[in-house]
Amino acid sequence: MGAARISLVKPSMALLEGYAEALRRGWSPNTMRDVSADELQAVEADPEAFLADLTDQDGTVQMADGSEKPRLPFRLFWISDGEFCGAIGLRFMRGSEELPAYVPGHIGYTVVPWKQRRGYATAALGLVLAVAREGGLRHVVISCDADNEGSKKVILANGGVLAGEIPRDAETGKPKLNFRIET
Repeated sequence: MGAARISLVKPSMALLEGYAEALRRGWSPNTMRDVSADELQAVEADPEAFLADLTDQDGTVQMADGSEKPRLPFRLFWISDGEFCGAIGLRFMRGSEELPAYVPGHIGYTVVPWKQRRGYATAALGLVLAVAREGGLRHVVISCDADNEGSKKVILANGGVLAGEIPRDAETGKPKLNFRIET
């Protein structure tokens, strides 16, 4: 099946139409709120500028409450099996495993619905853990909604150990689980 054949690729024009099609089908790269319409508008308005902004290491990120926070250094990958399957990102602070309070974890990922439950997220997380290790991170923190059984399975399959619970996440209002994974 496809999960063994996935790779992590830099966002590029080659897969941008697949990304746009996923947005058209209602997929959102943000797991906390639906940004599909805004992203699609940006892709269609200026594809090159969209890709440049997507991978820009400077500037700020907008939080759900409208506030802006400094963008952390990150590595963003698109998950591919020959076509666009989702996205996974690694956020970090240079020289430290610590993260600011507004960052829920080192790694965030999302797979398009029509490719879920095939092992894509599990394989992608394993691949990005290797990137984290190569970047000097000895461990990472990753969070998921307490009721997200799929994400819990993905995290546990990659060595995740429950590290704490958040009764009510500030952004989503949902209970969250934090896991630690040694790289």
